[in-house]
Amino acid sequence: MVHAPNRLKICALLATATTVEFATLRDTLGVADSVTSKQLKVLTEAGYVKLSKPTGAGGRAKTWATLTPKGRNAFQGHLAMLQQMAAGISQSIAQGPPRTTKAD
Repeated sequence: MVHAPNRLKICALLATATTVEFATLRDTLGVADSVTSKQLKVLTEAGYVKLSKPTGAGGRAKTWATLTPKGRNAFQGHLAMLQQMAAGISQSIAQGPPRTTKAD
C-alpha cells in the first residue's frame, strides 16, 4: 500500500510532522490536486491517514492530513524492508559478482 511513489512521499512527509495541509502535500509532490486527492483517499481508506477540514480564517476550510498510528507502523515497516534490501545489495556489490565454473 505504501510502496507507490506518491503515497511513500506523503507518508514520509507526514511522518515528520503532526499534520500537513493539502496544498503543502500537493506542492511537495509536484502533482495536480486530483492526484494528491486520489493518493490521500487510498491511504485514508487503508486507515493510514486521517483527514480533517477545520474552518480557517474567513470561513474557508482547508484539508489537513495526519499519519495514523497504523500508517506510521506501515511506513516504518516499509522503510525497514527497504533498508534490509539495500544492505543486502550493498553487501553483494562489495563481494563482487558470483564466480562461475565451466562444467566439463
